[in-house]
Amino acid sequence: MKSTAYYFLVFFLLFGCQSENKLTFEPYAFENEACADCPAVSIAIPKALGSAKISKTINTALDEELISLLSFDDEIAVTSLDDALKSFKNGYLELQELYDDEPTGWEAKIQGSISYEDTDFISIILDSYLFTGGAHGYTSKRFLNFDKKKGIELENAELFKSAEDFRAFAEKIFRQKEGIPKDKPINYTGFMFEQDSFYLPENIGFTEDGLKLLYNPYEVGSYADGPIELILPHSEIKKYLSRKQKP
Repeated sequence: MKSTAYYFLVFFLLFGCQSENKLTFEPYAFENEACADCPAVSIAIPKALGSAKISKTINTALDEELISLLSFDDEIAVTSLDDALKSFKNGYLELQELYDDEPTGWEAKIQGSISYEDTDFISIILDSYLFTGGAHGYTSKRFLNFDKKKGIELENAELFKSAEDFRAFAEKIFRQKEGIPKDKPINYTGFMFEQDSFYLPENIGFTEDGLKLLYNPYEVGSYADGPIELILPHSEIKKYLSRKQKP
C-alpha cells in the first residue's frame, strides 16, 4: 500500500497550481496503521480551502460520501469521519467473531479528484474500492457536481433544461455505441435495465472530454461487465444543459 507521503505529492501536483478562476484545494490523506485486528483503510481526497460557501459545501458533501461508504455498525450514531472509521472497524470485528474460522481482511480504499472545473462549475469524482468479505470486493465511482457561484451541490436533473430530452438523446448515442438496433428493446444485447427501458445512471459528471454517464457494476449489467461508461462531447450536449459552459 502506498505511503501517505505519496498521496500528498500526487495531490499537490493535481491541486497545488490553480488559476485565479479556480478553487484552491489541499490534500487530505488518511491511512491507518496495519494491525491484526484492523481493516485496511486508505483515503486521499481534495479539501477545499477558504471561507466561501462553496468550499464548505464541497467539504461537507465529501465527508457525507465517506461516512456513507464506511458506516457498517448500526449501533453507532455516525456523524463524522472518525465515527465512520470506528463503524467500519466494528463491522469488521463483529464479522470476525461470527466467523473466526474464516479470517477475512477488510479493505477500504477511497480516492477523489477534480474531473472538471470552469469559472462557475466543478465536478469531483470519488473512486472507491471496498472489500468486506465474499468472493470479491466492490469498485464504484461517484460524481459530485457543484455550482460555484451559488455555493450548492447539484442534483442530476438540475444539470439539464429537460432531463427527458437529454435522456432521449443519451439513449440514441448509447444504442449506437453498444450496437443496439433502435427498433429493439434496450436489453436486446444483454443489458439489465429495469422494465427493459433506458434510463440515465445515478452518476453523471463532467470531464475534460465531455459529460460522462457512468453505470456502476450491477446498475445495468453484471459484476463481470464492470462499469459501463458513455462520454458525450461538450459540443454535442451544450443545447441540453441548464447552464452555459465557460472556459
